[in-house]
Amino acid sequence: MTTIRDIAKIAGVSISTVSLALNDSRRVSAKTLHKIEQAIHATGYKVDPIASSLKSGSSKLIGVVAGDVANPFFGRLLNQIQSCAIEKGHLVIVSASRGVALHEGQILDFLAGQRVAGILLSPHGKDQEFIDHINRLRMPTVLFDHKVEGLETDFVGSDNSLASSMLTEHLIRLGHTRIALLAGEEGLYSADMRTEGFRATMQSAGIDVDESLVVDAKYDGDLAYAETMRLLTRAQPPSAIVAANNVMALGALQAIQNLGFKCPEDISLTCIDDVPWSDVIQPKLTMAVQPIEEIGKIASDMLFERIASPSRMIEPRTAITTPKLIIGNSCSPPKTP
Repeated sequence: MTTIRDIAKIAGVSISTVSLALNDSRRVSAKTLHKIEQAIHATGYKVDPIASSLKSGSSKLIGVVAGDVANPFFGRLLNQIQSCAIEKGHLVIVSASRGVALHEGQILDFLAGQRVAGILLSPHGKDQEFIDHINRLRMPTVLFDHKVEGLETDFVGSDNSLASSMLTEHLIRLGHTRIALLAGEEGLYSADMRTEGFRATMQSAGIDVDESLVVDAKYDGDLAYAETMRLLTRAQPPSAIVAANNVMALGALQAIQNLGFKCPEDISLTCIDDVPWSDVIQPKLTMAVQPIEEIGKIASDMLFERIASPSRMIEPRTAITTPKLIIGNSCSPPKTP
């Protein structure tokens, strides 16, 4: 079995130089690195990742923890994060907490036990116990999508309030006043900000918010379907709906169609984030789309900066990106009585 000692002998360098090249190639000259690479290719030497992590105290693994990895938003985000990780010579481990804070804590403990180099986290825990848990991990951590007040760490997200405000204002300009909101889970940063943007825009337009039209569908497609069925069969249904994410928008659209209503003739529908096959689905939804790749790139850069300089004191940073309004054909003026 080929060892690091064999590589050093073939390359004509010291064992410590080979070790340095394998762990931080930037500190080895190009000429020496080329010799070591030739020796590795000639012998078929493979690095033992477990032994390497035990020796260095960390691995080349990056943990990514999200609530629902089936959501198209997270799928695109993970693709971007993995591309950034590969460029840095790291591999990504992905875990879904299903939005359960207890599961989230267990996943984080497991990743810490694997000596991951750092963690990218979309948190659902939000109490002091959760904050203390994160602080005890003592490893580079960057939050994305959801922010936890009181947790001093890097955060990358979108202007959630602006996203819902864009959609609400678009509907108001068309003449809608009875607008329903399929909100995300109350207490989550992104959900609360999106609800806040909806309320502020309605109030700025002089329109009273009908609280019975603001429903907590918890970012869940099935719940959004059930709530839309209820909203559209009441005595005074809304004329338009703002869905706080794409999964709920699809649930709402299914309910609209199953009830025999037409969108947008009978009910207008908008949502935050793109939906799969949005150019094929009819009607094409009007959406406030987050710059997903940009969020993934910024979060990854922040994490790798902390990993590369563990002893450097970097103040917690916050990066807020700007959503883009995309007008489809799912909205029209409300029906006249």
